[in-house]
Amino acid sequence: MAADRIGRRRRGLRALTGTVRVRSTIAAVTVVGVALALGAMMLLGVLRNTLTQEVRSAARLQAEEVAVQLESGQDLPTLPAAEDEQFVQILDTGGHVVASSPNVEGRPAIVQLRPGQSAQIATPVDDDEFVAVATAADTPNGRVTVIVGRALMDVFESIRIVSRLLVIGLPVLLVLVAFTTWKAVGRALAPVEAIRGEVDEISAAELHRRVPEPPGTDEIARLAATMNRMLGRLERAQASQRRFISDVSHELRSPVASIRQHAEVALAHPQRTHITVLAETVLAEDLRLQHLIDDLLLLARADEHTLQLRRRALDLDDLVFDEANRLRATTNLRIDTTAVSAGLVDGDDRGLRRVLRNLADNAAHHARSQVAFALVERDGTVTLTVDDDGPGIPETERERVFERFVRLDDARARDDGGTGLGLAIVAELVSAHDGSVTIAGSSLGGARFEVTLPGGDGAPRQLNAGSG
Repeated sequence: MAADRIGRRRRGLRALTGTVRVRSTIAAVTVVGVALALGAMMLLGVLRNTLTQEVRSAARLQAEEVAVQLESGQDLPTLPAAEDEQFVQILDTGGHVVASSPNVEGRPAIVQLRPGQSAQIATPVDDDEFVAVATAADTPNGRVTVIVGRALMDVFESIRIVSRLLVIGLPVLLVLVAFTTWKAVGRALAPVEAIRGEVDEISAAELHRRVPEPPGTDEIARLAATMNRMLGRLERAQASQRRFISDVSHELRSPVASIRQHAEVALAHPQRTHITVLAETVLAEDLRLQHLIDDLLLLARADEHTLQLRRRALDLDDLVFDEANRLRATTNLRIDTTAVSAGLVDGDDRGLRRVLRNLADNAAHHARSQVAFALVERDGTVTLTVDDDGPGIPETERERVFERFVRLDDARARDDGGTGLGLAIVAELVSAHDGSVTIAGSSLGGARFEVTLPGGDGAPRQLNAGSG
């Protein structure tokens, strides 16, 4: 039990100190505290040096005054200051005291200094530290050294006062820094908490909701805008997925219902059912199902970027002529291939044949009397165009027709066998070949599909390509 309580306390402490607000406050207080401590030490050091230098300068001036008086033949002057704050000693060339101030009278030389030198010493005068300086004086009785010492008691007292102020002021300043940082970070993170709370409440059924966007263009505002764009993409993806499932269900229901209907009629009226007719019906619907499943699998691989392409050098014009011959054999349309020239690409044979098949079937389905193919190679690219003289495609719908299960009119209803996946497959396969496909108006009066692919170098190769 005790171990559990300790564990809970540690987890609670980690949870508390693990927040950005706490870490920012600790970091700010630590940095400011270290900076203030270093600054305080530097301040005390500079203050001590400055005050000590002032005391040393005062002692030197007094020593020079005493030296001037001695050089003029006067006796040692009476010291004007308090006896415990300074002293004067006159030393001969042998370092013996020849005269001194009353507070050190009878004492040997307190310090031996050459003229111009100074030192910080401890003296028997009130057990305080002094700064002593030395200067030379040429008296009628010979050369002497004047030693003047001044107490550092005021220096130490000033340092103690400043130290006490710093000891009191620095913690107060750190508390102020901690409070300010805590409040500032809390206000800065308030929009983040609002975003987190909103996102936490959004479920798959509520992707229409958006997080609040704070005013401005800072990082948090950009985060909120990015989050809302992500939610928008998720909402559109979910709607697309639901629409996709609905369309797939509808597409699958039609052939399944047809097969079931014919099977039920055959069971109910076996004498009126011809086995050949039933087999042809089931086979046709089964092929329809197979084509739909193949299309769905291809699009699924494209979405997962696992579309496998076996690229090699291909004469695209040969594929175009093959497709044109198929249309001539299966339709009554006039097929024009006079504008087809040579075009070499690096591509997957099955994939490009499927692109041509889907484009040709789409054009033949909408054409009134004519379908035209054109192929040209220029500037390292190969451009294929497929034209028809049908009703055409409105400009507002030219992007949408590449979406899945899109049909623009009754002529493309499900009853004619189309699934609405042909052009979506064209877009995915062309993109997998690093190409592009666009729609424009045709000179024949209908629609023009234009596919642009990178030109080939004639070197056979095999590789895997992902979609888009």
